[in-house]
Amino acid sequence: MMTSLMTLCAPGGSFKNPMAWMHGVCLAYYESTYRTHVTHYNHNDSSTDYGILQINSRWWCEDGTPRSKNLCRIDCNKFTDEDITDDLQCAKRIVQDPKGLGAWNGWKDNCKGKDVSEFVEGCGV
Repeated sequence: MMTSLMTLCAPGGSFKNPMAWMHGVCLAYYESTYRTHVTHYNHNDSSTDYGILQINSRWWCEDGTPRSKNLCRIDCNKFTDEDITDDLQCAKRIVQDPKGLGAWNGWKDNCKGKDVSEFVEGCGV
């Protein structure tokens, strides 16, 4: 099991709410299949999604472009390493916004309103 998935599988992940944790693991699966190194360029707005949670450069991290709001105060490339601690910290900031987990299409299309317990079955909980 890769380091990033082990971090997600830590009891409750870094989420205090078990349901939020399960939904976060589901989100990571559909956004990146738990791969930390992936990026995705969005042609519609010229932004890029980074890392295991595919955190968007338009709002959440610094990608070297003037349009980046960098609300998580971090370089986007930090989201593409195996240490997902900073990814999880930024995700906690993202879900405080009105869209919550709905900021991620992978969650809206695949996890929202569904039983997501299967995503943590291999976590030993």
